Amino acid sequence: MSLRKLCVALAAACLWLPAVAAATDLIPVEAFARHASISMPRLSPDGKHIALRMDDGNNHALVIFDVADTSRPVSMLRMPKFELPVDVAWVSPTRLVVEKGRMLGSIDRPVGTGEILATDVNGTHQDYLFGYQSGYGTRGDTRQADDGWGSVDGLPDKANGHFYLGAHNWIERDRSELYDVDAVKNVRHLIGDIGVGQLDFLVGPGGKVEFAFGTNPDFEYVAYQRIGDRWAQLGKAQAGKRFEPFAIAPDGRHVYAWYSADGGPAELIEQQPDGSGRKVLAQDGFGRVHDAQWTAPPRQPFAVITATGAPRPIYVDPSLPAAKLYMAISQKFPGEFVDFINFSEDGRELLFSVSSDRDPGAWYLIDTEHYKVRKLFAAAPWIDPAKMAERVPMRFKASDGMELEAILTVPNGVPMNRLPMVLLPHGGPHGISDDWFFDWDAQFLASRGYLVLQVNYRGSGGRGANFQQDGYLKWGTRIQQDLIDGVKWAEAQQYADPDRVCVYGGSFGGYSALMSVIRAPKTFKCAIGYAGIYDLAMMYKKGDIRTHAFGRNYLTHVIGKDDAALAENSPDKLAAQIDVPVLLIHGEADQRAPFAQAKAMRAALDAAHKPYEWMAKPDEAHGFYTEADNVDRLKLMQEFLAKYIGKGATPP
Repeated sequence: MSLRKLCVALAAACLWLPAVAAATDLIPVEAFARHASISMPRLSPDGKHIALRMDDGNNHALVIFDVADTSRPVSMLRMPKFELPVDVAWVSPTRLVVEKGRMLGSIDRPVGTGEILATDVNGTHQDYLFGYQSGYGTRGDTRQADDGWGSVDGLPDKANGHFYLGAHNWIERDRSELYDVDAVKNVRHLIGDIGVGQLDFLVGPGGKVEFAFGTNPDFEYVAYQRIGDRWAQLGKAQAGKRFEPFAIAPDGRHVYAWYSADGGPAELIEQQPDGSGRKVLAQDGFGRVHDAQWTAPPRQPFAVITATGAPRPIYVDPSLPAAKLYMAISQKFPGEFVDFINFSEDGRELLFSVSSDRDPGAWYLIDTEHYKVRKLFAAAPWIDPAKMAERVPMRFKASDGMELEAILTVPNGVPMNRLPMVLLPHGGPHGISDDWFFDWDAQFLASRGYLVLQVNYRGSGGRGANFQQDGYLKWGTRIQQDLIDGVKWAEAQQYADPDRVCVYGGSFGGYSALMSVIRAPKTFKCAIGYAGIYDLAMMYKKGDIRTHAFGRNYLTHVIGKDDAALAENSPDKLAAQIDVPVLLIHGEADQRAPFAQAKAMRAALDAAHKPYEWMAKPDEAHGFYTEADNVDRLKLMQEFLAKYIGKGATPP
C-alpha cells in the first residue's frame, strides 16, 4: 500500500478496529510483526493542522492533515528509504522544521543525521536549513556544507518563523554553537557559543542564551551559566551532580530544571538563574520524575510523571485550569495514561494521547471552550487492547540487598502461578529502561502463554546517574547477576516454573541472553540472542559506535580496555560453558552490532560442539524491519520456545 493510500485509510479509521483474529483465539504472528503506522503528532500554533510521522512498512513521511478534515492529507514530505523525521516543530501556523534521521533497525532508536529541513504546510517551499550535503536549499551554494550536526534546541515564546539551532562542527570537537534561524528566509545568526563540545542551550526571554549543559566529549556531565559576556561553569554547590535547565518560568525570573544533588533520581525544581531560591516542585524517590505536562501559553508545568512503576502524575499546581482538565480527561480513560502533547497558542485546542500497558495508543483533540473531544488516529488500530496482557510493575531485592524494579507481563486469563517464563533483558544497556507501557516483544510472548520478566538492572535509566553508573564495567558480572536474581525471585514467589525458563533479548539483551546462561548454569533451558554483541573487544574494531570520539569514550567508560577483562566477559570466549540450546538471529546489514558478532558466536559454538539454531537476513540491520522477516523471526522463536520449555499456558 502506498503512503498516500495508507494516510486515507488510517485517517478514516478513528475507532479501534477488531483484532486480526481468525478461527483460533491465538492472535496471529502478523499482528506483532507490523509497524505502528502513526507517531509523533504535533498541533500547529493556530490549531488548524496536525503534522505527524507515518510509516507504511517500507518508507516514512511527514504528513500534514487539516484538523477540520482528516480524511486525506494536505501535504506529504516523503523520506528516502531508512530515513525518517526524528522531530518536528511548528515555527509558524504555516511552516515546520524537521530533524532528519535514519532508522538503523527496529530494535534501535532512530538516530538523527544532524540535518534540518523546512516545509510549508501545503508542501511548498521545501528547504535544507542545515546539513552536510552541499548545494541544497536557498542559501546552500553560498554557505556550502555545514560540516557538523544540528538540532532544534528551542523555539521563541510566540511562533514567528524562527527557531534556535544547536550546531556541532565535526572538526571543532571542543565547540558548541547556537543560532537564531529564520526558517522562511533560511538566514541564521550566531547568538551563543562555548568552547565545550556536545552541549545543549537554554534560551530565555528576548532570545538571550542563559545556560549550556550536557555530557562533553570526555563523557563528563557539565553545566554553564552565561554571565555578561562569559561562561561560568556551575560548581557542585549550585549544580549538584545533575542540573538540566529546560524552561524559563512565565515570570521570566525563574528557571525550571531537572536536578539531582547527589546522583539520585532527578527532581523537578524551580530556582532563580543564579541558583538562589531553589524549591523542589516534585519528586518520587525511587525513580526520577519526567515528562512535564504543560499548560497553554504562557507555558508552565502543572504536573510531572513518575518514571518507575505504573505512571502517575505528581501535580505541581492542581489548581491550574490545565491540571483540572487533565484530571477530568484521565477519569474518562480509567487504567490508561493521558499525555498532553501541545495546545494551540490561544489555548482553545489541545492535542493529547491515551495509551496503556495493553494499548499502543491513540490521539485525540479537545476543544477546551466547549469540551468536545474527537478521536483522530490510532497508532496500531489492528491491536485489540482487550486481548492484550496486563503488565505488572513490582520490586524485589537483589542478592546484595539493592532494591530493583521488575515488570511482569501476565498471559491473559491464567493465574500467575508456576508459569513457563521468558526473561527479557532490555537493550542499551545504559540510560534505557523497561516501563509499564505497551511492549511488542512482551505482548507477543504473553500471547503465546509465557510469563515475561523484565528487570531494570543496574546501569538502566530512570533512577539517576549513580544507578546508571553502577553498571559501568559490569556488563558480564553485576548486571547479569541482577537479571539472574530476578529469575530466582520470580521462582521463589511461584510466579515461574523453575523447570521452564528461557531467556531472550535484542542488542545488549542479546548479549545478556548468552551471558546469563554462562553465569547461571542450569537456570535456563534455552537462550535466544537477537542482534546481539558477543565479543566485547570487537566493539573497538567494528561497528558504528567506535567511529566518533564520543562513542570511543563511551566504550572506554562502560566496558573498559583491559583485554583480559573483555575476554572474561565475552560470550564467544566462554562458549564451552553454555549448557542450553541457543538460537542466534541477526541482520547481515547491522552496523550497531555487526554481523561479524553473530558469526563469531556461531564459530565459537561450533568449536565447542554446542547445539544452536540460526537465522540471518541479508538486508536487515539492527533488528528486523520488514514485516515478512519479522513474521519469520517470531514463528521461529515460537517453535524454539515450545521445543525447550513447552507451549505456553492457556486459559482454563
